[in-house]
Amino acid sequence: MLKGVPTILCPELLKTLDEMGHNDVLVLGDGNFPGSGIARAGGAKLIRADGIGAAEMMAAILQVMPLDEYVDTPVVLIEKEALDKDLPTPIWDEFAKIVAQHDPRGEKAIGRIARYDFYEQAKGAYCVVQTTESALYGCAMIRKGVIRPR
Repeated sequence: MLKGVPTILCPELLKTLDEMGHNDVLVLGDGNFPGSGIARAGGAKLIRADGIGAAEMMAAILQVMPLDEYVDTPVVLIEKEALDKDLPTPIWDEFAKIVAQHDPRGEKAIGRIARYDFYEQAKGAYCVVQTTESALYGCAMIRKGVIRPR
């Protein structure tokens, strides 16, 4: 056990977060996300987070990993498909609250892109964290920032 580290961050994920450098991307997948295939296609590390929701995992990750302040949107979500245009996405509100706790830009630090563009960009990620989030559109790409000296 480590003091101040969220217990849902398994040793493999902690090691991976530490190994990541500035501008590396972590993909947070929901239960429907094709995490294994995306990771395999891009050579990314796949880390399973079974029994953990995406918002809970995002909150834990952002406690230990800074967001990239050199890009406009260090967090990118999948935009809704036309078929789902009226579908409520309360997970996006959860993501926005979590990001606002860790980035002064708040919700402005979050962007959205089309699903297949998200999948293509995700293939370039450093790692994919596959949660069992049941909410639709509960995926995010998170770009790591720098830790500034105190």
